[in-house]
Amino acid sequence: MRYAAIDIGSNAVRLLIADIIERENEVVFSKNTLLRVPLRLGDDAFIHRHISEGKFDSMVKTMSAFKNLMDVYRVTDYMACATSAMRDADNGDAVVAACKKVGVDIQIIDGAIEAQIIYNVHSQTTMDRNKAYLYIDVGGGSTEISLFANGELVASRSFNLGTIRILDNQDAPETWDDMKRWVKEITKSYKNIYGIGSGGNINKLSRLANEKADKPISYAKLKAMYVYLNSYSLKDRINLLELKQDRADVIIPAAEIFLTIMKVGHLKNITAPRIGLADGIIQTLINKNFKK
Repeated sequence: MRYAAIDIGSNAVRLLIADIIERENEVVFSKNTLLRVPLRLGDDAFIHRHISEGKFDSMVKTMSAFKNLMDVYRVTDYMACATSAMRDADNGDAVVAACKKVGVDIQIIDGAIEAQIIYNVHSQTTMDRNKAYLYIDVGGGSTEISLFANGELVASRSFNLGTIRILDNQDAPETWDDMKRWVKEITKSYKNIYGIGSGGNINKLSRLANEKADKPISYAKLKAMYVYLNSYSLKDRINLLELKQDRADVIIPAAEIFLTIMKVGHLKNITAPRIGLADGIIQTLINKNFKK
């Protein structure tokens, strides 16, 4: 049995095909195929509030290709979710309608639902019920932050701060201030909070820091990595540091968001377990289809 997740983000569109494994007491998944197409819908949505004709066409073609791949892989269930860019675009519904004609039904989800889907997969991991965790997901258009304590979700919010939004100068100072105030307020009652980061940028920062996936990155090390990367021009980050073109620019504002949250929340470390919205979608499908 195979499920598929389509994550339509502000920077890239992803297709994850996963094998579903039924064990005696649980149902888990194993990643089979992951495809990523850097459409950058956010460049249109955050500046013009409209998906351009060219990206509209590319989006439909991408969904058509994904549908064909899901058929070839014999996917039995799928879920396609569009996030911040499609939420902001005035023609988001038109894009959804066009994609439905090629066989992909897309849901435009709000920040709260996006956060909940991501938590679905994290809730399946080995979280120590005696510890407090701040979960931070940084995307192209928004940042979702949640506090877990005693194995429960204590607080969660989505902020219109993301890497593409910042690069396009569409981030409002008051949104930064609001995020900092909120993080400071929800974390003040906890002595030690463990950071968990998700998204392509924190995964890349973790690899650049030569850390294992399950090994925390300290605030100091992340700050040093940010300073190091920022000392290079965009061109040199691509040519000398060999970062992909659609990663070399967004990694800087992503680091700024993570560092800001870690500082105001007094997080000493952050772990990047390589999970994100696509993983959460697969887990959501498992929860739906295997309800006890």
